[in-house]
Amino acid sequence: MHGKLAVFDISETGIQIGEKLAHLLDERQRKELAQYLLADMVSIADTGIRSAKHNWKQDGPLTEIQEGDLYICLEYRLVLVREQEIYLTVKEFDILVLFLMNPKRVFTYELIMDLVWNEDYTYYSRKAINNHVCNLRKKLKINQSDPDYIKSVTGIGYKFVLP
Repeated sequence: MHGKLAVFDISETGIQIGEKLAHLLDERQRKELAQYLLADMVSIADTGIRSAKHNWKQDGPLTEIQEGDLYICLEYRLVLVREQEIYLTVKEFDILVLFLMNPKRVFTYELIMDLVWNEDYTYYSRKAINNHVCNLRKKLKINQSDPDYIKSVTGIGYKFVLP
């Protein structure tokens, strides 16, 4: 596992993946998830079988982040700026989540390539990262007065800064 991102292997069981995902949540989110899952568990006493009863009328998503005019829901892969939905590519969303989960932390090009693309850094990697971050910046800045959330760290990479 790298930082706050989990890397999954196709051979892992659901329990192993669940344990890695639990590390992505903060204490409050883990408690909410546990309460949600426990509330839906139904025991069938005469057979000893435990099954999950899914209640799809959940009050709301467990993985929401609100920073000023910026709203992100990880479960729905939804991004709103000033209540206007912003459509991001898969990589743009993954980069934004990486930055948002680690505000002020400087991410090198190599680390971004490893965590978002799960690939080793190559000659073309910096160009790909720059293009995705440039597009992401444009999409997040719907008005001239909107803050620049993503800052360049010259020669190193990028970081997420709250206004």
